[in-house]
Amino acid sequence: MADDFVLLAGSASRKLGAAIAGYLGQELGASETLQFSEGNLFVRVLENVRGRDVFLVQGTAFPANDNFMELLFWIDAVKRASAASVTAVIPYLSYAKGDKKDEPRVSIRARVCADAIEAAGVDRVVTLDLHAPQVQGFFKVPVDDLYAMPSLCNAVAAKGLADLVVVAPDAGYAKKARQWSERLHAPLAIADKRRTDHSESAEVLELIGSVEGCSALIVDDFTISAGTLADAARVVTERGANSVYAAVSHGLLAGPAVERLEASPITTLFMTDSVETQPVELPSMVEVVSVAGLFGEAIHRIASRESISVLFN
Repeated sequence: MADDFVLLAGSASRKLGAAIAGYLGQELGASETLQFSEGNLFVRVLENVRGRDVFLVQGTAFPANDNFMELLFWIDAVKRASAASVTAVIPYLSYAKGDKKDEPRVSIRARVCADAIEAAGVDRVVTLDLHAPQVQGFFKVPVDDLYAMPSLCNAVAAKGLADLVVVAPDAGYAKKARQWSERLHAPLAIADKRRTDHSESAEVLELIGSVEGCSALIVDDFTISAGTLADAARVVTERGANSVYAAVSHGLLAGPAVERLEASPITTLFMTDSVETQPVELPSMVEVVSVAGLFGEAIHRIASRESISVLFN
């Protein structure tokens, strides 16, 4: 399946980059990232990319700002090395949730990041489950927003859970959660969540729908502190669910996340390998579902000028 392009990986996505290269049947391009004592970053491509299409895999989490700056440096380095094009493959775009000005005197952070990525010289962006689809419109270059749901649904279906009910953690995720329920042929319930500040925690107040005697699957695009997942798990258990599972596209377990998960009724948390720079050791309840094949197929199709949308038909 090898195509005439170069695949590189930044320091935040070495494992995923190697897995994508394995899927494509080619070697990961040689490169290096150095960090000097005062925190300065230095990146260098160690092979010829002149006149070739380059796909650069670099996530932007843990530490978000360092990895985002490294992404910009990689794009600039590849463009200055006379690559024909550079596609930024960003498994998790950290600032995508800053997609609107919903308070006075705040920044629309996702737009600032999009402007910076374009200014560095990117020709295309490939990412996974943006927090808000409208972020694609912040870019003038093409953006392919891939979906982890099919891969995660396959992992859930393999468990053979009886009387499954899909649970949206809030009304805002209800539309996407319905896609989960249709794919898994399961009914849908919706939690009523209230967020009062920026403390990365929210309170689940009520549940719309029945989970009594069922296996509840709480789905979301990402989790950081696991507060919403743990609270939703508590509510569905109080409403009579026999067992509780959770699935997220991006698992960013920080702060009290591990303790909350281990103390919660959640049996298994399914999440992708979009983030590999976790500050904590993943608990045994976490089941990682690789999206290397998904990104690999998308890269192959882009390089071959083929459709990506057919992957999700």
